Amino acid sequence: MEKRIIGRGVLLGALGGLLAFAFARILSEPITDRAIDYEHGREDAQMALDKAAGKPMDMDMGAELFTRSQQANIGLGFGVIVLGAAMGALFAVVYFLALRKAGKISGRNLALLVSGGMFLVVYAVPFLKYPANPPGSSDGDTIKERTAMFVLMIAISAVALVAAVWLGRRLAARLGNWNASIAAAAAFTVVMAVVMLVLPSYSDETPEPLKNSSGTIVYPGFPAADLYHFRLYSFAAQLILWLVIGVGFAWLAPRLLGERTENAPAAA
Repeated sequence: MEKRIIGRGVLLGALGGLLAFAFARILSEPITDRAIDYEHGREDAQMALDKAAGKPMDMDMGAELFTRSQQANIGLGFGVIVLGAAMGALFAVVYFLALRKAGKISGRNLALLVSGGMFLVVYAVPFLKYPANPPGSSDGDTIKERTAMFVLMIAISAVALVAAVWLGRRLAARLGNWNASIAAAAAFTVVMAVVMLVLPSYSDETPEPLKNSSGTIVYPGFPAADLYHFRLYSFAAQLILWLVIGVGFAWLAPRLLGERTENAPAAA
């Protein structure tokens, strides 16, 4: 039973990753190409300013291990599909554990709830604080710190969501399911809002126009439209992944749980 659930979760996650890759390849990659061109153009403009000011020049850019085409196709595709399969496996484990305490919730509805909750925790909430950025739109020196903060947001969101579910179940007998759910959701929102206020922000890293010593703009700031659309498409790609996992598993759930119910007497 457990192996069937996990196996289907992996397959659905890989399928979701494939669809997310197709979406990102069509819509996000052109923006990434423009962002890379912007980054190189800005570096050239900065070097020209440094040269004019008599500053020492560092021309060693390092060898490129993979071409841009390899990164956009094989690299991106492999990475997103593997990520999808991993998320599908994680979903399956959480779903199997949730089955034991699902109560009267059907397997189909539980699949939608679990996938929605995991999308919220793994991506949506951390994205609100630390949205995805294309190349050249943020300080490369802070990428490790920003990645660590994103992972921290995932961990905090997961703990807060589990606590909110526990709170909702405790309040259900007193307030009813609807009011208890609203109270739990409000508590989760307040906690995450406070966390977002406390954690550091990197919104001021988007490059402004590059100016020379006289204040004349020699290179524009990062295009706001590209930044907006890259973040929108990144969010949509993750949404596609989790929709495939959740809706796909909801479709398979009655058959999987039916197999367990039918085999139970025989096993006994």
